[in-house]
Amino acid sequence: MVILGINYYFHDSTACIVIDGKLVAAMEEERLNRDKHTSAFPELAIRKCLEMAGISITDIDHIAVSIKPTTHWWKKLKYVLGHLKSFMPFFGHHVVNAYAKQRRFWLWYKQQWKTNEGPKVHFIQHHLTHVAGTFFVSPYKEAALLGIDGSGEWATTWLGHGKGNTVQKFGESFFPHSFGSFYETVTQFCGFKPNYDEGKTMGLAPMGNHEVFKEEVEKMISVDKQGKVKVDLSYFNYQYLVKNTYSEKFLKIFGAPRSPKGAFKDNHKDLAAAFQHVLENRVLELCHILYERTKAPYLVISGGVSLNSVMNGRIVRETPFKDVYVMPAAGDNGTAIGAAYYLYNGIFKNERNYVHSDPYVGTSYNNEEIKKVIDGAKLNADYVQDICGKAAALLAEGKIIGWFQGPMEIGPRALGSRSILANPAFPQMKDKINAEVKFREAYRPFAPSALLESYKDFFDLEVEAPFMLKVCDVLEDKQAVIPAVTHVDGSARLQTVSKELHPLYHQVISELGALTGVPVVLNTSFNIQGEPVVESPKDALRCFYSTGLDYLVIGNYLLSK
Repeated sequence: MVILGINYYFHDSTACIVIDGKLVAAMEEERLNRDKHTSAFPELAIRKCLEMAGISITDIDHIAVSIKPTTHWWKKLKYVLGHLKSFMPFFGHHVVNAYAKQRRFWLWYKQQWKTNEGPKVHFIQHHLTHVAGTFFVSPYKEAALLGIDGSGEWATTWLGHGKGNTVQKFGESFFPHSFGSFYETVTQFCGFKPNYDEGKTMGLAPMGNHEVFKEEVEKMISVDKQGKVKVDLSYFNYQYLVKNTYSEKFLKIFGAPRSPKGAFKDNHKDLAAAFQHVLENRVLELCHILYERTKAPYLVISGGVSLNSVMNGRIVRETPFKDVYVMPAAGDNGTAIGAAYYLYNGIFKNERNYVHSDPYVGTSYNNEEIKKVIDGAKLNADYVQDICGKAAALLAEGKIIGWFQGPMEIGPRALGSRSILANPAFPQMKDKINAEVKFREAYRPFAPSALLESYKDFFDLEVEAPFMLKVCDVLEDKQAVIPAVTHVDGSARLQTVSKELHPLYHQVISELGALTGVPVVLNTSFNIQGEPVVESPKDALRCFYSTGLDYLVIGNYLLSK
């Protein structure tokens, strides 16, 4: 059975191919059309996934789509009739835009299958693709389930319990009572793009004092004993679906917002800290409710808010759950995978036979393909047999390298296939990469990658973190050893690297450790601010020559400036 999973209705358009329960390819459209967080129909991604899977469009048996547009329609209509100020934005997004999205899908479908013999299309509720779809590819046979985002069809939070091939929902919250929209508001207030730059807000939060505004922010959002989310809308405007998400009351209390290119003032940093702190505390309340209701040993969390790795770290440390599974593409990009697996396991009731522990499900390029691109650009490159040893030696010297190896990872975190690497022992390395390579805000932290077998020598984390989605503390006596990946509050967004999943990446970290005594690298995504992660050798060369990178390691080839 061949299933094509698609997310095209929301941002981060994605496609995947699942064959007999195995994920054989997944691709984000942004990597191909070079439009970050794109909402374009993923036609390029579909083609690439078919190519990677070695099949044609006619081999597809079913199409699973991560939206069911008719879901909660009466709730939407009732809401907009009670909030007439939101009618025109609502009509534009939920009627005009929705019609355009569906028309685009069916136009593509009819272009592929000219007769009525095309594959059956299954429209699946958005939160089921988030939560249930993630559960079905998790390593757990039983887990508490939590989905949190801005909104799907209209739902914003989903609570339930998964066992085997079944999921049970026992709690749901609806727009405008939304953790995602709550956090988008402070993101906009801090001068960032909402529903796009929330990671910047999370990184800014440790620069402020959450106690300054904590009491006021705690009034804004609450969770009742059943897990229902309640937002005090007097602080917000997002419920009217307008551009400015905060109200006049918000501005009177917290002061002037930051302009996108303005300086960060104390009120911006303190408010980011307070929103982050309150978000963590409220989600912890939900987690405790889930545990008491299910007594499940593990938690599966999904949706855009689950990319908040600081929150995830606290869930690991402060709840009774043994561990937490977050898909590497935990936002809307992962709903293509979730839709396919909800169809395969949840609707068709096939036995679960796949665990999404391997994020490297994208394109790869061999040395011959890489050399062809290098020669086509009339560039000189050295072929290096021991490429990992050479890369480690360069890192030990303090060089910054672009690292392009093996199949591309899926999701927003670079995990050692399309990464920029540096030695975290150099104190000025963070500032240098932010200024000369990434061209981004100076406060932005960088993540460490450490060997699975030795990460506990540097980091206070009892569980694995292969997808870089759990923040932990750097051990106090190691903070001065790896200053470039230690944030101002002593934390780090760790990736644990296993030899089985990515042998080349594991080897370069091991060899750096052999040279320096510190088997940890600074790892950030191979891109510059505002662009998607590089996908192809051509993308890698372009990024290399337009930034302050010292070397490019691509396959077995080494390029320098």
